[in-house]
Amino acid sequence: MSKKNNQDKLLIFALGGVGEIGKNMYVIQYNNDIVVVDSGLKFPEEDMLGIDIVIPDISYLTENRDKVRAIIITHGHEDHIGGLPYVLKNLNVPIYATKLTLGLIEGKLKEAGLLGETKRILINADTEIQLGTIRASFFKTNHSIPDSVGVCLDTPEGTVVHTGDFKFDHTPVNEQFADLQRIAEIGKRGVLALLSDSTNAERPGYTPSEAQVGDNLEDIFRKSSQRVVVATFASNVHRIQQIINAAIATRRKIAVVGRSMVNVVGIASDLGYLNIPEGMIIEPEEVNKLAADRVVILCTGSQGEPMSALTRMARSTHRKVDILPGDTVIIAATPIPGNERYVGRTVDELFRLGANVIYGHGSVSGVHVSGHGSQEELKLMLNLIKPKYFIPIHGEYRMLRQHGKLGEAIGIERENIFIIDNGDTVEFQNGNGRKGSKVQAGNVLIDGLGVGDVGNIVLRDRKLLSQDGILVVVVTLSKQDGAIMSGPDIISRGFVYVRESEGLLDEANRIVTSTLTRLMNDKVNEWASLKTNVKDALGRFLYEQTRRRPMILPIIMEV
Repeated sequence: MSKKNNQDKLLIFALGGVGEIGKNMYVIQYNNDIVVVDSGLKFPEEDMLGIDIVIPDISYLTENRDKVRAIIITHGHEDHIGGLPYVLKNLNVPIYATKLTLGLIEGKLKEAGLLGETKRILINADTEIQLGTIRASFFKTNHSIPDSVGVCLDTPEGTVVHTGDFKFDHTPVNEQFADLQRIAEIGKRGVLALLSDSTNAERPGYTPSEAQVGDNLEDIFRKSSQRVVVATFASNVHRIQQIINAAIATRRKIAVVGRSMVNVVGIASDLGYLNIPEGMIIEPEEVNKLAADRVVILCTGSQGEPMSALTRMARSTHRKVDILPGDTVIIAATPIPGNERYVGRTVDELFRLGANVIYGHGSVSGVHVSGHGSQEELKLMLNLIKPKYFIPIHGEYRMLRQHGKLGEAIGIERENIFIIDNGDTVEFQNGNGRKGSKVQAGNVLIDGLGVGDVGNIVLRDRKLLSQDGILVVVVTLSKQDGAIMSGPDIISRGFVYVRESEGLLDEANRIVTSTLTRLMNDKVNEWASLKTNVKDALGRFLYEQTRRRPMILPIIMEV
């Protein structure tokens, strides 16, 4: 490793993933070497009208692109890999990931046409790589997808550990146990800073084992006299294996429905992460040809997403599968914060169709357990790593705060715990950490094919349009004397129903005419002034009459 200089320092910050669930992206920088961990997306909040997905703002990385040595991916969930197709277009750097994670990433890159030009390097828990002055090694963790790892980054300033998403499952479905021994050895060597998953920091106790879900699913499959429909996250490969095992035990065939589910099942079984007996999978078209108690339908839609397979089935708009009275529908996932309403709506619609719906929190329904550790597991990780400094990551602010308290409880000094926002840096020099300056961080909104071309102003306009509608005022003026040649014509959309509001619109017409005439008499002929005056006069009048503020768009032409 290179010699340390007095000016040398280590920076750690998040470009996404703190103060929110999703779009995880963490940056570790030592002088001229930058290593990025994860590159995720998140789904839009309710006020992001029309937005499809949200990714991190990577301005800092593109400005320092010659320093970025690698993007290391901890596991294959969307909130950790979903941003890659967008990020790699602007930042073509090598990707390091485990086998299944790389398989899922390659599927995404193929769709985006980036597969050929992206350098992809396969790692496993025993890999060690030198990235400039930073040395990366890995350790196995348990999560709700196979092949998840934590990352250990040795820098000249000290060791930084990033846990990835983890729980400690002592009876994992795929018999891949978390490497407690290696985690403890890393802790023994001495760790400067730990970045640890805070998702379940508010939940006391331990997260139950995924193995429990398998027994409960088999029990439900046995008791169901008709078809069983199971909705879960496509990327929850362990859960999919449990569903396959329960289907084998109850002599049912499986139809896979939903694009992302078909993709993941294909990739995971090709790479050997799903064990599916020959002839087990049937096409959705064959579902009605088999006896109802011999079928399981595995689908997407556990979050009530409008276009997902389960939502379309619940609305009876799915081309191939209908929900019939007496079918059992299992929603094997917990709603992501913000999605509760959509899930509730889907559950209601399924009940209306006569289905028996099993949903709700893990302990209630027994068909879902979290992939994230609860408080006792978070404390175990803290105790094994024994970091000098602690930065809770991956969670909303209250979760980070709660995780900070757990750090204090196991003996980390309060001033050594940093609760950060996206863009806040923590800098380390000569073994001492402190809050540093901010770097640019934020949301890049993706709407259709547009990346970042919709910002706050466009969203504000969409919000206005969605609340009070729009009025377009079209007027043609004479070039010679500024007299009104035609109009004003007023077009209303989403404001009032024109046929029933003729009086209101006639009066609005008069106000526009008199405003323009007055301005012409005062020799005001600047277009900006004309438009502003028309907007103000009309806006005041409409608010007095209707208590609404539609968007007013004056269009003035000269002939």
